Amino acid sequence: MTNLTLTIFLLCVCRSFQKEFITAYGPGLEPDKIVMPARYFFINCSLSDSTYIPQLANDVAIEINGKSTDKNNNCRVWVNKLDRKDGSFIVRYKVYNKCMDLSINIFYKGKHIKKSPFTYKGPIYPDQCDCPQKDLHRWLQEYGCPKIYDQIENDLQIYQNVDMNTVIKKILKKYHKPESTSFCHYVIKDNTIHRNCYGRHVGFNMFSDNILLFLARKVIMPDMELVINLGDWPLVHKNSEPVPIFSWCGSDDTFDIVMPTYDITESTLENMGRVTLDILSVQGSVSYAWKDRENRAIWRGRDSRLERLKLVDISRMNPDLFNVSLTNFFFFRDKEAEYGPKAPHISFFNFFDYKYQINIDGTVAAYRMPYLLAGGGMVMKQDSPYYEHFYKQLNAWEHYVPVSRDLSDLKERVLWARKNDDKAKIIANNARNFANNYLLPQHIICYHAVLFLEWSKKIKSTVTIKEDMTPIPQPDFPCECNGKEYHEEL
Repeated sequence: MTNLTLTIFLLCVCRSFQKEFITAYGPGLEPDKIVMPARYFFINCSLSDSTYIPQLANDVAIEINGKSTDKNNNCRVWVNKLDRKDGSFIVRYKVYNKCMDLSINIFYKGKHIKKSPFTYKGPIYPDQCDCPQKDLHRWLQEYGCPKIYDQIENDLQIYQNVDMNTVIKKILKKYHKPESTSFCHYVIKDNTIHRNCYGRHVGFNMFSDNILLFLARKVIMPDMELVINLGDWPLVHKNSEPVPIFSWCGSDDTFDIVMPTYDITESTLENMGRVTLDILSVQGSVSYAWKDRENRAIWRGRDSRLERLKLVDISRMNPDLFNVSLTNFFFFRDKEAEYGPKAPHISFFNFFDYKYQINIDGTVAAYRMPYLLAGGGMVMKQDSPYYEHFYKQLNAWEHYVPVSRDLSDLKERVLWARKNDDKAKIIANNARNFANNYLLPQHIICYHAVLFLEWSKKIKSTVTIKEDMTPIPQPDFPCECNGKEYHEEL
């Protein structure tokens, strides 16, 4: 049977038995329980990327509608379908007002797939509604969150019966260096958020503000205090007294409690908003299946580490294996004549026109790692003492190909991938599966919620709002809350 015949046969099978072959799943099919800025679910038709048929995108259609309590009686919903080029789709939708009688209709060639329409009496709340559930444990269960994460257990195990009054004094004494460090002391009390920030560069508090406000709109948070580091570098070195500081990046030499980075957190909270780079968009913006990608390794970035200059050297000696360029010079401006000229930025989505993506540290861990894993390419990751909250769940040669710290074996790794295309593709598929199982918006929200719950259990001191603290109010959004699990006013 020729490839063309097999393709036509599989399409016909899918058309004939769409109820059996097309399935829909994901948190967006529980909109009454899982509230996100952009809800999402997956549609899968049992085709492999080797038999992908572009026409499938025209045959699969989605309609989402419902009734609104507003005067116009229409539920405002924006729907976005992303084609993953492997016979599956990501559907994102954003709800702009409270909806009742929501209906999610999934069609294949004009006919409902199995279980469609999916119907919900409601209310279905938009993200901006400040309608928190009372019971955090129940909310975590309904949201599909695990009870604990190994990384959280490891990060918190050294802290017991914490007196935050003493801790704050110690942190201010040792780490309050306005020219080099910035951090915020947060108090969550009665589900309201207050903070004091320290340092010259505190603009990144918008990211920590936003995740705390998001959670407080969804569920009654436990009273707690915490200090969030606004810089990239972890602060609490292991040769010093451990104090609980939350950071976006951890390292083998520090005690910092690791949170999901501000980058992936923003992409979670701004999904279908002003942020275009997110785990879902990456998967839906890939132009080529594996077999059609160029078998070279690609990298773009600034000069934030010496190994990045070495990467340019390696690429210049092996242009048939690498497409590498620096996009900006800051740390090694005196090297621009040697390693320039600066290359223009390219769309991150174009990285996946290539089979192999290089992940090399910047000032700390390169925060692009989640998106590289999601793009369906084989990631070559530099050995590093830095890590994000999920790194320790990754396995070398299963989810990525390891590269030595000095890049001495990088060329060898690319040659291996070229000679072992089937194995490289398996690693690439494993990476994308990992991203879908652990790094989607639902997972990032869960990690934050579980982390804050577990941290609240460690505090023995009474949580009080200090007089000089700044309140962080919820966005002004008209929304009437109803139901036993919600408060109308807080």
